[in-house]
Amino acid sequence: MQPTGSCFCGAVRYRLTAAPMFVHCCHCRDCQRQTGGAFAINALIETANIKILSGRPEIFTLKTDSGRPHDVYRCPACLSALWSDYGRRGVLSFLRVATLDDPGQFPPDVHIFTRSKLPWVPLPENARAFDIYYDMAKEWPAESLKRREALLGPGK
Repeated sequence: MQPTGSCFCGAVRYRLTAAPMFVHCCHCRDCQRQTGGAFAINALIETANIKILSGRPEIFTLKTDSGRPHDVYRCPACLSALWSDYGRRGVLSFLRVATLDDPGQFPPDVHIFTRSKLPWVPLPENARAFDIYYDMAKEWPAESLKRREALLGPGK
């Protein structure tokens, strides 16, 4: 399975060469403002596993509370956000699941920053939800933790 996706206008198309390591449904105010919606669904994946098929995304750098850069890869024509690099690591991307041709294939593993979740957005029964963030060692599958460690190094 090699899922594909694109921006709104179709100028930038991409393919994933691996499944995401983990999927967040983020309810933080930054994600709400950036998407104009109630949340953002981000699939954490190795940047090398995003293959651009057509077009060329532009990088837009946003400010963050931490002071670390947040580079958002957008279509230069329609400005759809396709993926992000938090902290400018270069090897780990947060792919916007809704830009996939079939976004339903990667449901959220967790809901984060639910302290700022809009009150009229219900969470699925038995959803793994966290006021802020979570303990990765407890929540991520072992194989995904190995992939992350191979990418970023031990303890990062």
